[in-house]
Amino acid sequence: MSLEATVAAPFKRHATERLGEGEFVVALSLEREWFSPDQAKRLVDVAVGRGLVDEEDGELVARFDPDEVVVPEDFKPDEDVLREQSTFETALDAVVSAGVEKQRAVAGINERQRALAVTIEAAAVLYAKEQGARVDHLVEDVRAELAGGE
Repeated sequence: MSLEATVAAPFKRHATERLGEGEFVVALSLEREWFSPDQAKRLVDVAVGRGLVDEEDGELVARFDPDEVVVPEDFKPDEDVLREQSTFETALDAVVSAGVEKQRAVAGINERQRALAVTIEAAAVLYAKEQGARVDHLVEDVRAELAGGE
């Protein structure tokens, strides 16, 4: 996954699972020269939104083991990694990463949506939880949406 490799690179370079946000931005913009500082800050928002990192006391904490992510020597991320994904896309990606075929996952999500008469986002998060995918970071957004308090 391109986003995961992009986010893992600064953690791997510094051999840690915790980095200051400034260190993370410098690693991506000045050290790697992949993004401008503003784009690197945007990547922080995307990574937090996707559940790859948590923000704790001004630091970014990886929610995955960066050492397990392969970042090829000639890797250069596409700017698409800066695009924030919808709740549906994020949940679907988590299900596929958990080992469910994408077509089967989409069918399962659609089935939940029809059966429960909920939004596609709610159905996707429910299906992802049923499949054991890591989507806890999406639950509050869906709960608020279902309660009508977007």
